[in-house]
Amino acid sequence: MPEDTRTLKIAIPKGSLEGPTIELLSKAGFEIYVSSRGLRPASNDPELDVYLIRAQEVGRYIGQGFIDCGITGYDWAYENGVELVDLAELPYSRATVRPTKWVLVVPEDSPIQKPEDLEGKRIATEGVGITQRYLDERGIKADVEFSWGATEVKVPDLVDAIVDVTETGSSIKANRLRIVDTLLTSFPHFYASPAAAADEWKREKMEQIALLLKAALGARGKVGLKMNLPQSQLEELLKLLPSLRRPTISQLAEEGWVAVETIIDETVVRDIIPALKRLGAEGIIEYPLNKIVP
Repeated sequence: MPEDTRTLKIAIPKGSLEGPTIELLSKAGFEIYVSSRGLRPASNDPELDVYLIRAQEVGRYIGQGFIDCGITGYDWAYENGVELVDLAELPYSRATVRPTKWVLVVPEDSPIQKPEDLEGKRIATEGVGITQRYLDERGIKADVEFSWGATEVKVPDLVDAIVDVTETGSSIKANRLRIVDTLLTSFPHFYASPAAAADEWKREKMEQIALLLKAALGARGKVGLKMNLPQSQLEELLKLLPSLRRPTISQLAEEGWVAVETIIDETVVRDIIPALKRLGAEGIIEYPLNKIVP
């Protein structure tokens, strides 16, 4: 294939992770344009051939070699049981920054108190493979059935327990259910097929994407601060400033003054800026960050 026509087939998870994933890719420099009906989004990178695929299926299509790489949860890669090359863990999720958890859930008044109490019971879940492997590892024999969704409503009338996904646990509490155990904890990962990882051009392209994705996540919740400061107050500033690394300090043309630049957590800015003013800082600028590359 001619060098100028090479493309990388990349999958984005359709569903609850779709919006957060497109936002992350945008911060990494890759704009993804999704139409209301289309499953083949466009991109500002002509080397990317983008597919919008259900998160549950991304790992399978990568493992089978139909897609070169893509983002999906570790849980779905584990569920599919296919050989993948793990390029990066990406700690973000659909609603919060917490990982997704697959939990064993029963009604509040259920006699089931521990996993072993599932012996001979019925369990409904979308993650049949995850659940069956969990039971097999513990030598527990139970009937596991696939659930298409709305799994919470199936206990206790249709099944004895469910295995479901949660981030905050709020839905479980709202439905008067109780967590017995956690089967799996999952963040999205950036995966590649073994064939794509063995291709020099594709491997380099995927590693570039992974670097930028991790840099975008590294900038999450952080901002840059610039200011001018009397040099006599520099030592006090260094005690005050919780910087990512030691701040950058340079001399100004005006004698006795320095310019300071640093990166800090956005949550502390409201407390830091008044303190900086008390030290005599001037021209304080706060600016957003898209990426931090270690």
